[in-house]
Order: sequence, then C-alpha cells, then structure tokens
Amino acid sequence: MDLFLTLVSGVAWTVVYVEAIRVGLRDRTYAMPVAALALNFAWEATYAVGEFRAGVSPQGVVNVVWALADVVIIWTYLRFGRAELPRFVTRPLFAAWSVLVFGTGFAVQWLFLAHFGTHDATRYAAFLQNLLMSGLFIALYADRRGPRGQSLVIAVAKWLGTLAPTLLFGVLEDSPFILGLGVLCSVFDLAYIGLLVRGRRVAAGPAGSEPAGPEAAGPEPAGLTV
Repeated sequence: MDLFLTLVSGVAWTVVYVEAIRVGLRDRTYAMPVAALALNFAWEATYAVGEFRAGVSPQGVVNVVWALADVVIIWTYLRFGRAELPRFVTRPLFAAWSVLVFGTGFAVQWLFLAHFGTHDATRYAAFLQNLLMSGLFIALYADRRGPRGQSLVIAVAKWLGTLAPTLLFGVLEDSPFILGLGVLCSVFDLAYIGLLVRGRRVAAGPAGSEPAGPEAAGPEPAGLTV
C-alpha cells in the first residue's frame, strides 16, 4: 500500500507540473501561484541535494525532475507575470519582488529543516505549502475572474497527489497533524474543482447567455501577483 500511494502521488504531481507548463504557454501566463511555486521549487531543490548526498535514490531523481519542471513554470512566471501587475510595477521592481519571493521560499525550507530535522521537515513543509497552494489557486481564479491559466486537470491531479500522501502519512503512519492538514487541503481542492466545473458549465451554456458572476468581466491587472 505504501508503494502504491507513493506512486499515485508521484504520477499525479508530475501531471500537475506538465499540465501547468502546457497551460501557461497556451495562455501566455503562469499556471501556479507564485508563492506556492517558490516554496515548491525550494523544497524540491533542497531535498534533491539532500537525497543525492546519501547516494542516488528514486526520490532524489523524482525531486530533480520536479525541480526542472518548476524551472520551466518559473520561466513562464518571469516571462508573463509582470503583465498581471499594475503599470507602476517596473521591470526592476518586478525583478526585486521575484528575488524576494523565491529567496524567501528557500529561507522557509531551511528554517523548517534546521528546526524539525529532515524527516519531519519534509512532511510538515510539504503539507503546509500544499495547503497554501490550495487556497491560492482559489484566489488566482478570483483574481483573474475565471479559469485563465488554470485547468481541471491541474486541480484534480493536485487533489489526488495530495490525498495519497495524506493517507500514507496521516492514516497509515498515524500523524494527526498531517491528517488534519491533508483534510483541509482536500476541502480547498474540492472547492477549487467545483469552481472550475461551474466555469465550464457557464461557458457551455446557451448561446448568447451572459454569466452573472465575475466571469462576465474580462481580465484586469491584478493588484498582487498570487
């Protein structure tokens, strides 16, 4: 069962990254909230190095693959992200903001590692940033007034990719803290899936009908890149 849940999580998150790259390039935007992207990249890079210090391992290889996928998603953020911000955000200001966000991502991971040790830090950091990502995806939908730069594939794969380790670490390894975080992730993930399904139904409605919600409006510059 442990191996099965690990494989489900690994495959599902790989789908998330591949689909995020595809959707980001298609819609000329970034398909993952930047704060969560920074934490994800820092987690994968940090623990890939840690794994390889002890010798080549399957998890280390997976972490490297995920980190490389994140590099492409980061490129879409750097290429298209400034267009999501108000005009007063100049290129130097956007660059400084990006350095701050991604630098903070590494600082947070290293603080977790220093305080909790490798075993607990990998789990606690992963689930807390996963919960943050779940909330930020909903904020991204609201900020963009619809599903631009997002997809149901990402939403479902993220939910399954989080549910599997929730069962593994929270239930089979009996960790109430991780179980609680995993349940909260599922609540937000399912809400996000519901938003995307609703958006599809509105878009597929009768010809000439106008959505009553925020989807009726076109994209606007965001006040804050999420």
